[in-house]
Amino acid sequence: MTAQPLLETLIVATALAMALWFRPWTVLREPALRSPWLAALVLLPWLWGVPRLLPGGVELQLSGACLLVLMFGWPLAVTTTALVAVAGGGLGGATAQQVVTALAWSGVVPATVALGLGMATRRWLPRHLMVYILARGFLATAIATAIAGWLRLGWQPLPAGGELGTLATSRWLIAWGEAIVTGMCTSIFVAFRPQWLFTYSDRRYLPE
Repeated sequence: MTAQPLLETLIVATALAMALWFRPWTVLREPALRSPWLAALVLLPWLWGVPRLLPGGVELQLSGACLLVLMFGWPLAVTTTALVAVAGGGLGGATAQQVVTALAWSGVVPATVALGLGMATRRWLPRHLMVYILARGFLATAIATAIAGWLRLGWQPLPAGGELGTLATSRWLIAWGEAIVTGMCTSIFVAFRPQWLFTYSDRRYLPE
């Protein structure tokens, strides 16, 4: 196994081992989270399988990993992206290593960076509703997705004819697309379905 697949396999194996150690299935003891979790398992594989069906290897994937962290916490988000990656790989005809690659850079890494940024916002920013929506739902998603994309560019060989600056810019633009979707879903869930957000509570973000 060469360095690139080895690193990706280590990232995935380490993250899954840590996630399972926290027993992520206990989150689903909350009845309100079961339906959105099942919905994620149905919808996200189609988003993950789309890039394999596009001509020329165009990458327009919206992973949903950062939103899963907000909805279910990091351990269940990571294990969920593993299931999504396998199902999406099956839909797109991906090889086992391609599934691992997608899981590493579109699932584990952005979810982990988003977790770190979320912890920083809880520690350093005011307890306010807009902080949760804008900082955790929107900005943290943009940064986490961009960092994951740039790390992937820095580690993997560039595609034939690819230019690093152009590809880095495209990753940044894709990250903003992910952030817009995650921010919109976060604001909708806060308003109408706060019970779908494991990381949110009125007591913390709507102080009296």
